[in-house]
Amino acid sequence: MRDLKIYISLASIVLIVYLVAQFNKPKPTDWSTTLSSNDKIPFGTYILYNRINDIFPGAKVKTFREPVYNVIADENIENGTYIIIGDDIDIDTNDYVQLKKYIEKGNDVFIAANTFSGELSKTLKVYTENDSASATRIGFINNQWKDNLYDVDKYSSNGYFADFDTSKAVVLGNNQYHHYNYIRFPMGKGNLYLNANPQMFTNYSLLQDMGAAYSSIALSYVKNSKNLYWDQYYTLGREGAESPMRVFLQNNSLRWAFYIAIFSLLVFVLYEMKRRQRIIPIIPPLNNTTVEFAGIVGQVYYEQRNNGNIAQKKAAYFLEHIRSTYNIRTQVFDEEFITTLSQKSGAKPELVKELANQITQVNMTSQISDNELIDLNRNIEQFYIQSR
Repeated sequence: MRDLKIYISLASIVLIVYLVAQFNKPKPTDWSTTLSSNDKIPFGTYILYNRINDIFPGAKVKTFREPVYNVIADENIENGTYIIIGDDIDIDTNDYVQLKKYIEKGNDVFIAANTFSGELSKTLKVYTENDSASATRIGFINNQWKDNLYDVDKYSSNGYFADFDTSKAVVLGNNQYHHYNYIRFPMGKGNLYLNANPQMFTNYSLLQDMGAAYSSIALSYVKNSKNLYWDQYYTLGREGAESPMRVFLQNNSLRWAFYIAIFSLLVFVLYEMKRRQRIIPIIPPLNNTTVEFAGIVGQVYYEQRNNGNIAQKKAAYFLEHIRSTYNIRTQVFDEEFITTLSQKSGAKPELVKELANQITQVNMTSQISDNELIDLNRNIEQFYIQSR
């Protein structure tokens, strides 16, 4: 128990020291790419989401965390622009059919992603790749901006479309290597816009002049509707699907605290797996003193030579046995008593009659010889034998 207390104390001290050190050290920049409108880290989209009305004046912004099919079919959205910014946009057949109907009614959909999977890749034959240069300069085909090139470091502008259905697409932008990175698919009365550089719409890019200029021009192609529908399903998942552990795993200090707690618990379990048992002492069994006690009592009676007292006690015990076992009165030892006891016990009538005479004699006198006491004891034992 003492070793366990020492272990717990040391583990607690180490954990407290580590947590204090982690809490007070400078927080490093999180360069992970989330593209989430909730994140203020460099590659989140917090700034774009909160300043989107600078590009779409007067538009009412509404967010959704459901698949495209659910949003369009269940929410009954109409006359609005749909914006999706994510890493890998995997739209299945049902989502694509519903999305296409939505566009054909005269709505625009803007999707910026590193990769396009599912029905977008299958139907529109869209495949993306990345240029190897650290900062690829990109621009637009439109004569108004064709002479302007934009670049942001951290490989934010390196994506492009390696393949797409050229018979259906209209090219809007390319890079310095003449790779197309911004295209439009007309569908009915609306348009589907695909951009291969989602990092250009992140906080890191928008805080730079070139990044802010590119994102505003790219989004200016999209129709400025009264309603703007911002998708968070492809960055945060379905609403209500978060696990409580996500809070721990997203925070670096809490994540390491969780790992240390799990490791400490594992060490504790392995330590306690050892068999901990004290030596069991050998305890000798208790002696049976019944025989010894009987011998001592017998020796006392023998030394006192009080045969009458012994005979009276044996007679009293014998009569109590008859009353409790056979339910026979023992006040009078007549012929009826002898016959009844013999029939119920199975003992011979001669033995019962002799015992009755001996008990009568014992009750009448206190002077009993050794032979008389022996005969009384022998007849009582014989009765027990026959009555079995």
